Amino acid sequence: MKASHFDYVRVQSVEDAVRVMADSDGEARFLAGGQSLIPALNFRLDRPGLLIDLNAVTALSGIRREGDHIVIGALTRHAEVERHPLIAAHLPLLAEAVQHVAHSAIRNRGTFGGSLALADPAAEMPACALALRAVIHVQGPKGRRSIPADAFFEGSYATALAPGELLTEVHIPLPDPAARHGFAELTRRRGDYAMAGLALMAGPEARVVWFGLADRPLRDLGAEAALAQGPHAAAAAALDGVEVWGDLHNSAETKVHLARVMIRRLLERMT
Repeated sequence: MKASHFDYVRVQSVEDAVRVMADSDGEARFLAGGQSLIPALNFRLDRPGLLIDLNAVTALSGIRREGDHIVIGALTRHAEVERHPLIAAHLPLLAEAVQHVAHSAIRNRGTFGGSLALADPAAEMPACALALRAVIHVQGPKGRRSIPADAFFEGSYATALAPGELLTEVHIPLPDPAARHGFAELTRRRGDYAMAGLALMAGPEARVVWFGLADRPLRDLGAEAALAQGPHAAAAAALDGVEVWGDLHNSAETKVHLARVMIRRLLERMT
């Protein structure tokens, strides 16, 4: 299929992007990497009247260190995250996880901010943002605000972004030097979205975050509390009392079983 008719504007600044969006009365969409939006347009799952192309807004790109945070611009491509020395040195969880995002061609165009804004519940980057205590910065008609990742993902493809707001950059605190990380996902084929996935930080500020199991990345407080007791204890506590969704390939019960095996094996490799 082909996309329905739409107008197009290429903006040069965040302010212009927000203004044009506000003037569109909800008829516009922001275009960054386009790896999810363009297929949706071609299948006519979405029919916006206007695309606002962000790709000339240089202020949205790049990775830098600011004090005890790493800042990732929303328009930064997955491929840049994958090979950037600051990410490798300070955020190895992200460096490892991004290699599982689809394939090279998609990572060359897809953006870090786009993945968070889309909020696919089976995607790697939202789970990593939650595991790494990221804070998401946005700008909209009412100004700028910051949203912790814990409050950003509200459901399947649903976020705390208000109408007209643009995700601009993500601030990630440097992990404690004693922290360790682990990442695993189970897919039908390399590059597919996860049937079950896990982004894990162990140490002083432990976080266990599942993805592909529900309508959003899930922080598992029970498993976090059991981490210090070892892999088998963490696996036994994982997802206890948590509602897990089945899908076309696996029941909820099977996914819970796979997830518990996954966290046990991951922790055994880490210890």
